[in-house]
Parts: sequence; structure tokens; C-alpha cells
Amino acid sequence: MKPYLAIVASFGVLMARTLAVTVTVSKTASHSVPSTLFGQMFESGDGGLYAELLQNRAFQQVTPNTAAALNAWHPINNAKLTVIADSNPVSNALPNSLQFSVPSGASGPVGFSNEGFWGIKVDSSWTYNASFFFRFPTSSSFSGALTVGLQTNSGKVLAQSTTQIHGSTTRWTQVSVPLRPTASASDVNNNFFITIDGAAAAGQTINFAMFSLFPPTFKNRPNGMRVDIAETLVEMGPAFFRFPGGNNLLNTPFQGQTTATRWQWNATVGPLVDRPGRVGDWGYVNTDGLGLLEYLQFFEDAGMEPIMAVWAGYSLGGTSLPENQLAPYIQQAKDQINFVIGDPAQSAPAALRASLGHPEPFKLRFVEVGNEDFFAANTYTYRWTDFVSALQAEFPQIRFIATTDAWDPTLSPVPQSYDVHVYQTPTWFFQNAFYYDDFQRNGTTYFEGEYAAISTNANDIFGTPADGRLTFPTMQSASGEAAFMTGLERNSDIVFAASYAPLLQHVNSTQWTPDLISFDAGSVIKSTSFYAQKLFALNRGDQYLASTLPTRGGTLHWSVTRSSSSGQTFIKVANAGSSAESITFELTQFSSVSSTGTLQQLTGSETASNTPDAPETILPKTSSITTGKTFTFSAPAFSVNVITVTTH
Repeated sequence: MKPYLAIVASFGVLMARTLAVTVTVSKTASHSVPSTLFGQMFESGDGGLYAELLQNRAFQQVTPNTAAALNAWHPINNAKLTVIADSNPVSNALPNSLQFSVPSGASGPVGFSNEGFWGIKVDSSWTYNASFFFRFPTSSSFSGALTVGLQTNSGKVLAQSTTQIHGSTTRWTQVSVPLRPTASASDVNNNFFITIDGAAAAGQTINFAMFSLFPPTFKNRPNGMRVDIAETLVEMGPAFFRFPGGNNLLNTPFQGQTTATRWQWNATVGPLVDRPGRVGDWGYVNTDGLGLLEYLQFFEDAGMEPIMAVWAGYSLGGTSLPENQLAPYIQQAKDQINFVIGDPAQSAPAALRASLGHPEPFKLRFVEVGNEDFFAANTYTYRWTDFVSALQAEFPQIRFIATTDAWDPTLSPVPQSYDVHVYQTPTWFFQNAFYYDDFQRNGTTYFEGEYAAISTNANDIFGTPADGRLTFPTMQSASGEAAFMTGLERNSDIVFAASYAPLLQHVNSTQWTPDLISFDAGSVIKSTSFYAQKLFALNRGDQYLASTLPTRGGTLHWSVTRSSSSGQTFIKVANAGSSAESITFELTQFSSVSSTGTLQQLTGSETASNTPDAPETILPKTSSITTGKTFTFSAPAFSVNVITVTTH
């Protein structure tokens, strides 16, 4: 997902409003529909999909002795807090620690709190797992109790536990405690706290490092995913998950474009204290607690397969490594792939995977080489050649995806697949539903890796809401995207995968709009585009049935697929126009067609959105519909419709 990217195409056609359409559906499949057609694209996870509740938990990538280093942390009862470059850090990867000092003459509970990611949800039915490391910089005779807990912003304690500590503990020691709330909080305005008796501990200094607070996780995975967000992703029925994202793979522009700031798989595996984290592509720190293994385990738990990217020598600032410096990075890409699918007896990265509890290889069929390398097409020529030649020789079973323009004649070996990205207007999407129809059928396949209708203003699609930029998807944008998706389905002989982007948006910290799913510390908002994606993903046959084609550039589009095993036929109809459209379907080539079917319909006013204040403004509705070998359907304005009928 890139704030400066738009692939623009025009077929030079006039918009057409069809008053009445008759569509003849063929009984014979023209091609199979790939199982990977609809999936998800992801960039990073702290404060979202990754279930960790504490923000700035390990003081990664911050400048010690600054106020900014204490982001999300607050003193309680005049405690002195400083983030220091510890002379004896908890690990080489985590050089900073929180130095906590109790003032002389203190009384009552003294300590500190963490506000979480704009709040913490407290649910009395959950058990939270809290942990941290501590040590005394200088040995003392102190002995006392630390209280660890959850409380409201007004100070009402909702959960707490105590642990005894001793001033003789000068080596880092980890403390882990369960927290079981006695009551649920009415909102998310809660925080995590640690306190000590001020009178007993007056004058004491204690260093803390690597805090963590986890609620129950998806499939109960340690260090796992936030349940409600993970379940929402699974609800959509995705077949694949593109990771570690687009720009998240690349060097961040916030640290000078150095090669060292890229996403590196080996810095995201193993104990959390050995993960240094990095400033991500959108300016915030990624702890990399959501690392390569956690991603892969989530895909297995969610029934998705990965489309994984490897870094290919290009950074966001426009800097590319010269060819004579690529060798170590090609090796790192090999190691990354071997961690996923390698034989532990033959590969050290695979042996590492096995030692972390997954001796069997994960599934991996697709690997992207870089991300959006059309920005550096002049260097991608040699970078693609060197990376792919080496990777194909070791992994001939993998399909490697090029990330430059989808018609680059300079690349060798010739790419098997290309990743295409487009951010445009709702109008662009329905006018370009035939985007792939004219592509050559020469064995090359395509991945629509990032796409979304983001603005109603074709002249300034990356502007502000005042310029037409959408804050949340609307019915206009969702129906336009759905029209485009009928073209993806029609061309699924060459389009093997597609993913809306971006996937997740924290409503309290937004760098890009719109997003498929919005959320805060306690709730999830499913957008109109989310429901459109879900309708397409969950109603996909394995055969594409040719039918009368829509009008190029028109607002009314359809596609028909069929399950060869069940006989269920899925007719998708997208009306991106402002008026209802009547459409008659003729399924006369089938020997039998059920007299009734099911209609799933998403519709609403042009600008209608699901928002934090009104999260269920637009929801799909299911009803029965009269069908048969010939039937007529009226598609409402700005609607996405799926008619399911059984045919034989």
C-alpha cells in the first residue's frame, strides 16, 4: 500500500446505463477458478492483529533519556521514570530499560502504568498473562512486594497480583503472573500498572525490561493473535495472506534508507528478548513480536496459504544496491525460504524452525521478489536476474513473482507472474472491469496484490477528505470494486490471486485511508468493502461459466462460477450506478435449475459507510429468490449481489 501509487488505465469508453439486459449462461466451463483467487494483504501488526496489549513494551528503537522514549508509560505517585541505555541490558537486541526510582519520603503505592494502544479492554471472563524482567542496579537489603494489575483511568483496580522481589537480585529475572479481573470494564479507558509500597521502598531504584501483557489469543497460541481481529479475517474466507506486506518489507524512510533497516526474517524469530524491532514503513515501531514463525502458524490456524516476499536490494528512498553487493542478501532470501520449507537435516534455518516447534515444512508456493520495483525498474533488471536465477536453482517448485510493470520485456528469466497494484476512484474500477481481458494468454499469471477505491476525485486520489479522499469505504467504492472483481473472476485463467489493501486501520492512529477493517482497543468495524470481499470469497465455484459480456465501461457487471461437486452456481452482480438495473439470466443450457435460490445482497446509499459511531449501517442481507432456467433480477443502485442456484 503506497500513498504515491496509482496505476491508471482508460479504455476511452463512455459510461453506459443499461435499461434491460439478457444474459445467457453457458453450461460448459471455460476455465477453472484458482483456489487462491481472493485473499488478504498485510503490512504490520503491533496494536492490531498481534495481541500484545502494551505499547512501547521493550523501549525498542527509542532514544534513551528523552520524554519520547517513555511513550505510553506514566508515573504513579511521583515515581521517577527514565529510559536508559542499560550498562547491563536484558539482551543485546534490547539495549534500553526503564529505570524506576522511588522518591525519599514516599508513601502509598508508587509505580508506573502503561496505557496500551489507546486503551486496554478488560473482560472478566479472560485471564491475562503479564510478564516483565527486573533487576536492582545495586544490591540492597530491600525485600517487598510488587503489585501488578489492571485498573481504570480513574484508579479502580480490576485485576491484580503480587510478587515478592529482593534487592539482592542484580541479574535480570523474569516475573510472570496471571491477571484475572473481578469485573469487566465498561470501556477501554484502562491501563496496566506496577506499584510498590512507597514507604517501604523509599530511595530504591529498580530497572525493568521487556514487559508484556497478553489476553487470550486466537487458537490459544502463545505470543499469538488478537481473537476478534483474527476471527474477522477468517470470517472473510481468505485463501491466502500476502506478507510481510508491501512497504513493510523495504527500508523505512524514517531511518535514512539504510540497508540495515529492512525487514529481516532472522530478527523476527526466537525469544522475544532477541528481537530488536524496527521503525516500520509508516513511522511507528514494529516490535517484530509478530515474526515469521507467528505469521506461518497463524496461516495454518486460519486455513490460508502464504504469499511471501523477500527483500531484493531496493529501499524506499530510491536507493538500490549495486549488483556486486547482492550476494549476502540473496543468501538471506534463501535462508528465509528454507526456514519455511527446508529440510531440518539439510538446512540450518530449517533446523531452527524445527527447534522452535515446527519440524514439518509449511506450505509455500509463491514468493515475491521485492515490492513495487517499477520505482527502480532500471536496477530491477539485474536484481531480478541475480535473485531469481539463484532462488529458482534451489527452489524450482516455487513460482516467483515480479514486482515491476506487468509487461517489462527487460527481465530475464521471463517472469512467471507479476504483482499489479492500483489505487483509484470507484468510477475507474467499474470502467476498468475489462482490465485483464486483453492480456496475452502466454503462460504468465497475475497477482492483483493491492487495490482499492480510495477517492472520488480522479485528479487528486491521494488528497485529503476535502479533495474526495475516502475515510472509510462506501457503497459507491465497494460496488465499484466489486465490478472490477467480476473481471478478476472472468480472467481467473490468468489472475490467480487478488487482495484489497490495506487490511487494518487503528482508528486512533491512521496513516492511510480507507482500510478494509477498522478497529480500536475493544471493537472491530467491518467496512462495506469487507462485506463485498467476503461475498466474493465465500461464493466462489471452481469453474468459470462464460456468459453474455457486460458493456465495457458500464456500471452493471456480472460473473458466473459453479461448483463442479455440488452443482451450486454463483451469479455475482455488481451495480455501481445510481439507478436500479434489471437483468434476465438464461440458464437454459442446463437440464435442471432449482426454482428457488438464495440472494445475498449488500446495498445502500452512495456515501453510506460503516464507521466507529455506526458500525452496522450497511450489512448484507440474505433472502430467497425465485429462479429457474430463466429469471429476472433487479440489482439496486450501488449494490453487490450473489445469487446462488443449483444447476445440473
